[in-house]
Amino acid sequence: MEILLPALLTIITAATPLLFAALGELVTEKSGVLNLGVEGMMVMGAIVGFATVHVSGSATLAILASILAGMLMAAIFALLVLKFHASQVPTGLALTIFGIGLSALIGQSMIGVAYDGIPQIAIPLLADIPLLGRLLFQQDFLVYLSIVMVVSVSWFLYRTRAGLILRAVGDSHDAAHAMGYSVIRIRLLAILFGGAMAGLGGAYLSLAYSPLWVEQMTAGRGWIALALVVFATWRPARVLLGAYLFGGITILQLHAQAFGIAVPSQVMSMLPYLATIVVLVIISSDRSRIKLNAPASLGRAFHPSR
Repeated sequence: MEILLPALLTIITAATPLLFAALGELVTEKSGVLNLGVEGMMVMGAIVGFATVHVSGSATLAILASILAGMLMAAIFALLVLKFHASQVPTGLALTIFGIGLSALIGQSMIGVAYDGIPQIAIPLLADIPLLGRLLFQQDFLVYLSIVMVVSVSWFLYRTRAGLILRAVGDSHDAAHAMGYSVIRIRLLAILFGGAMAGLGGAYLSLAYSPLWVEQMTAGRGWIALALVVFATWRPARVLLGAYLFGGITILQLHAQAFGIAVPSQVMSMLPYLATIVVLVIISSDRSRIKLNAPASLGRAFHPSR
């Protein structure tokens, strides 16, 4: 138990930023837009959140600033792909490169500066339950929020009229436009939501997971979040499962030695990315499943004049 409980707690912290970012990208892709700039939005959320808490000392302001940073990055992407009809794939890649470079510039003076971290919230009575209390009912605010967001996104997409319209735009933007819906506005809102969630994921990294700033601290988590959306076949509940699965693989390297596993650290470090590749290969082999679940207009530009 001395080994198991810390391992499970670390899985939760490793999965939370992936969960935020993947949920945001899921909603974005449900609208028919593929944003490969998740990594850039996450790292900008991380540095802006850390810089805000460093200056103000307020974790609440830091989280809000991270959300705003992610949304501003997403707005740049939206302007290019929705207004100027730029190709979504290279624009997303450029957004990631831009975010990594800008975050490194902003955070030059804060490398190595530490923060106490977001305080944990213990739910009365439930937190006293052996094992489960410490595991489920004594976490920080963002962990609880991530679970709430899974339920909220699922309810929005499949239980509300607005969610139905969003999915309709993603499946056939021409048909949705013919019915009188503003495809551009709906996609803009979806992209901004995706940016806000990526910013939240970045905030968790720099304020809770490892409360300090180092360059490129996202370490490819944005790309894993993108793969999670495909792994989950665009279903929020499966994103939750996938995030905790990949979170477990991510922290395996930290606890392998405690279990007496004699594997080179370099091999353990590459496991999350190797698992991502393997999962994508397996899923890609079943094209009928992808076609059944993927938004039909994903990655396609919308031209209202045509």
